Amino acid sequence: MARIAGVNIPTNKRVVIALQYIHGIGKKFAQEIIEKNNIDAARRVNELSDSEVLSIRETIDRDYMVEGDLRRDTAMNIKRLMDLGCYRGLRHRRGLPVRGQRTHTNARTRKGPAKPIAGKKK
Repeated sequence: MARIAGVNIPTNKRVVIALQYIHGIGKKFAQEIIEKNNIDAARRVNELSDSEVLSIRETIDRDYMVEGDLRRDTAMNIKRLMDLGCYRGLRHRRGLPVRGQRTHTNARTRKGPAKPIAGKKK
């Protein structure tokens, strides 16, 4: 099992797919990484040599923000908005949708399960 950026990537999958298990690497970045390292897209992780895995690891460390650093950066951006007290920060603080979605109906993912209101029935 290859370990890249602190994540055990699956060995029996193609390299492009396996790299997407790392937080912060999607299809586009995975494709870029294998092109930079001259690795065939059809190859699987268990067919890679140690030097190829090492070169992939070095490329990711050098050129991309992934896993813990990316999560920390995202959390800091949200915290900054909350500290500023701007509209988006207030929405984050209250646990409501941030990007202008309606909340009269829907928005259950952000608001959580519906809470019954006492005294509503006749």
